[in-house]
Amino acid sequence: MDGAASWPDAIHRALSELGVRQVAYVPDAGHARLIELCQADAAMRTVVLTTEEEGIALLAGAWLGGQHGALLMQSSGVGNCINMLALNQTCRLPLLMLVTMRGEWGEFNPWQLPMGQSAKAALALAGVLTERLSEPAAAYDTVRSSGTMAFEAQVPLALLLAQRLIGAKTFR
Repeated sequence: MDGAASWPDAIHRALSELGVRQVAYVPDAGHARLIELCQADAAMRTVVLTTEEEGIALLAGAWLGGQHGALLMQSSGVGNCINMLALNQTCRLPLLMLVTMRGEWGEFNPWQLPMGQSAKAALALAGVLTERLSEPAAAYDTVRSSGTMAFEAQVPLALLLAQRLIGAKTFR
């Protein structure tokens, strides 16, 4: 399997080793393979969301119930979460978010540019640490280190999956 095809598998393996048991997501083509892997994993419970901020509350409950979780979303959903991220800051709850980026390399949709270009800054202003994954070969190590930081230091952390990693979308 080449690097481009294997990064979702590497991320799934890292999430599994981090003890992630709940995966909340808004359907997203960039996360499609990872979502399929999590759905097929008997040790993980996947929960489809109607909006991204629901995942923050869901994963706070998972943590309080003794389980690790991850929130999968697209960069356009970051804006939906800003107010809800106060929960993690105020209560010192860990949160691991995997954010597929839009509005970057090869973007064709002008509606994706504003949030894609400001997601990192918006997250930082909300007190969320950010890391970035651009190379398929670094997927496993980056997710493991990001998850360890989020869960052990009990902080919110967003891992931004570069558009170059996931591939530019088209409507063709």
